[in-house]
Amino acid sequence: MLNGTVTLRVADTGHVLHAFVNGKYIGSQWAKYGNHVAYVFEKSIKLLPGKNLISLLSVTVGFKNYEAMFDLVGAGIASPVELVLKNAGNETIVKDLSSNKWAYKTGLDGISNKYFDPSKSSPKWVSDQVPINRNFTWYKTTFKAPLGNKPVVVDLLGLGKGMAWVNGHSLGRYWPSYIADKQLCKTKACDYRGRYSDKKCLSKCGEPTQRWYHVPRSFLNDGENTLVLFEEFGGNPSSVQFQTVEVGSVCVNAYQGKVVQLSCHDRPISKIEFASFGHPQGVCGSFEKGECESDVDAISILEKECVGKESCSFKISEDKFGKAYCDARRLAVEAVCDDFTF
Repeated sequence: MLNGTVTLRVADTGHVLHAFVNGKYIGSQWAKYGNHVAYVFEKSIKLLPGKNLISLLSVTVGFKNYEAMFDLVGAGIASPVELVLKNAGNETIVKDLSSNKWAYKTGLDGISNKYFDPSKSSPKWVSDQVPINRNFTWYKTTFKAPLGNKPVVVDLLGLGKGMAWVNGHSLGRYWPSYIADKQLCKTKACDYRGRYSDKKCLSKCGEPTQRWYHVPRSFLNDGENTLVLFEEFGGNPSSVQFQTVEVGSVCVNAYQGKVVQLSCHDRPISKIEFASFGHPQGVCGSFEKGECESDVDAISILEKECVGKESCSFKISEDKFGKAYCDARRLAVEAVCDDFTF
């Protein structure tokens, strides 16, 4: 099959596939957002005379957990795996490799050998000319914990996809290079009523699905700490930053009849920035009054009940917030939290 263009074709049912031929990386593919994750990986390859080795690394990112018979939904490499040859006469020849002898292994050597654990011996780390934008690379660095007792997060924007550990503790998988579809978000007000759908009330479209990862204070040492990354896609580890979180405001956006809670956790509520009962528009941080609104001053009511407290609970009702002559009445509130921790 050497006299022509050879393509490796692999049927996959999710979620990520990396392919290697004779030890050389040839490409990757992953499923797009949605329920149907089946796809076909195709890449032109060069074969050597005689024996060739094809290695396929299949990655799953969680499994389906709802709808009928979700436990029967598989994920991974499916048959067939094929070599497709187009010769000089434009004739297509397909060789099915599915029945060839295949070896199978789970996991990665670096994880099995616990490269992420500072207490374990591991291969010598190289500090000169740290590579960037290179896939399947382990990175290791040290850092000082942020001072104080505020919650700590690590910002992994700039990385591709992989896993992170602090002092041997897993922070989980990251994938900040996966951008949410810009077309999925709707401009109309969020409304969860009716039949369930995972397409309702979406936000942050066109942005990474996640970039900040919580680092529990219990994971951190007073002195030196170790961060280890396994970068699967390729990224720039120099962009990684540790930060503390300061919650500036909290919001409620719920329908009449609900019992809701405003909470600043360990800080008091200092101000009610916005409150409207009726058809308020927008999202937390940018609420606006709608065409229909109660005549009662909702801000004054909530200032009396909530300001100075760490949290307050109340039921959304016309008895409390007055009549609003519109359907599906809703209360939107934004409260400001005092800028300190105990």
